[in-house]
Amino acid sequence: MGQQVVMSAPTQCTFGATPSTLVVTPDNKVMVGGMPAATIMDNIPTKNVMPFGMCSSTTNPTVITATAAAQGVLTPMPCLPVTTAPWVPGSPTVLIAGKPALNNSCKLMCQWGGVISINMAGQMQTNVP
Repeated sequence: MGQQVVMSAPTQCTFGATPSTLVVTPDNKVMVGGMPAATIMDNIPTKNVMPFGMCSSTTNPTVITATAAAQGVLTPMPCLPVTTAPWVPGSPTVLIAGKPALNNSCKLMCQWGGVISINMAGQMQTNVP
């Protein structure tokens, strides 16, 4: 059983150079351990999903351009996540404001090929499937 993810949970992208944190707004009005609880719809770039430092994905257009300018030497560029789908799979039985709860085993796909994962749920007391 996974743990319910909350505001400030540490996250990491497979192509990002540094970890980041998840931002969860209190719109859903559900708190866990004094922090807003996340759902699979907390997937909006720069609102919920913050940049991961430098991106090294060879499918990211800015990395492609910089690498070409460096004569083929991989040149990481600043990360700007592009996430168009919700976190998967989400909790099958726990809904928050009508949306599946986000647990710490969920993943989020970036359009540039990165897989964003949750390093730690941000709290340790509340479990969700």
